[in-house]
Amino acid sequence: MGTVKPAYIKVIARELLRKYPDVFTGDFDENKKLVAELTNITSKRVRNRVAGYITRRVNRGLINV
Repeated sequence: MGTVKPAYIKVIARELLRKYPDVFTGDFDENKKLVAELTNITSKRVRNRVAGYITRRVNRGLINV
C-alpha cells in the first residue's frame, strides 16, 4: 500500500484540475512540467507529489470530482 498524500497536495492538485481540466494527461513527466509552469512551487519534491497526484486522478478518471 502507498502512503497517504497530505491535504495541501490534494488541494493544489484539485484546484489545478478545476482550473485546467483539459491540460493534464496521464503522463507524469508532462504533468510535472505543467505544474512547474502553472504554479509558483519552488520545491521539486512538492511539485513532483502534486504532479503524481494529478496523474493518478487523471488515469482513474477523477478529473472533475
